[in-house]
Amino acid sequence: MMKPRIAVLGCGYWGSNHIRTLKALGALHAVSDVNPARAEGFASEQDCLAIEPEALFMRSDIDAIVMALPPQFHADMAVRAVQGGKDVLVEKPIALTVADAERSVKAAADNGRVFMVGHVLRFHPAFETLKALIDNGELGEVRYIHSHRLGLGKFHTENDALWDLAPHDLSMILAITGTEPIEVRGEGAALLDNLSDFAHLHMRFPNGLRSHLFASRLNPYRERRLTVVGTKAMAVFDDVEPWERKLAVYRHAVWQDSGQWAFTTNEPSYVVVGEGMPLTRELEHFVQCIETRAEPRTSGEEAIRVLRILTAGTVAHTGSSS
Repeated sequence: MMKPRIAVLGCGYWGSNHIRTLKALGALHAVSDVNPARAEGFASEQDCLAIEPEALFMRSDIDAIVMALPPQFHADMAVRAVQGGKDVLVEKPIALTVADAERSVKAAADNGRVFMVGHVLRFHPAFETLKALIDNGELGEVRYIHSHRLGLGKFHTENDALWDLAPHDLSMILAITGTEPIEVRGEGAALLDNLSDFAHLHMRFPNGLRSHLFASRLNPYRERRLTVVGTKAMAVFDDVEPWERKLAVYRHAVWQDSGQWAFTTNEPSYVVVGEGMPLTRELEHFVQCIETRAEPRTSGEEAIRVLRILTAGTVAHTGSSS
């Protein structure tokens, strides 16, 4: 079967990663950008077409479009693409409002198009292994999930640290819980302008499970850690660690003895994780969904759930700092 012919719209930092990965998969057909010189440069480098954005949507030689744009443009471009008969992968966040997200997802459904979202960490081998451990009951009943995604940058004028960084972790948390939170509380601090540079989310789920998320774009060190606390064991997915240490399971024990709490600690056991680039695996999944018409693992409906949480947890800042 011939590979679907995919175009990348948006040749910035993350778009360039999509371009190179799709080329390696044999599915890159064209690139497009509001800066024609940038698109031409990638087209020359990757031996593919450079197409003006306005001409992209009605081209019969394009089967699908990967969109890596500033998020305020995603919804309108996605609607135009699916109305033009193209399947789409839209980078996160897929919009800046729930209404825009719902509009683009509905347009895809109405036109029978695949709508996939770039929640790339759902395709990380360490997360997939962690999810399998949870599903198999290795951790017992999950009671608490917390994630930390900290670093310096990137700085955007339209979306804050919460909207830029948290979608990755929210996608993973929702995959583990299988349901939306019934309560969301946000805290934020803006130091540079009126957008949160530090953001906390506190969530409560229907089964009593609780979760918190901390995102920062103004931190002196990188942290990329998801921790799951279960009744039988705890697990940590730490993406800063080397492959052999990315997924750790801690079999600590806590119990009551004569009315007093007692506990034992154990050294972590590291779970073997097959190495693989999450973006490559994500785009392989997109290609497969185009070919089979299957619902993507990271669907538009999931992205809407993520946006609802982001919206509920967003803190507005009116002064120069807060």
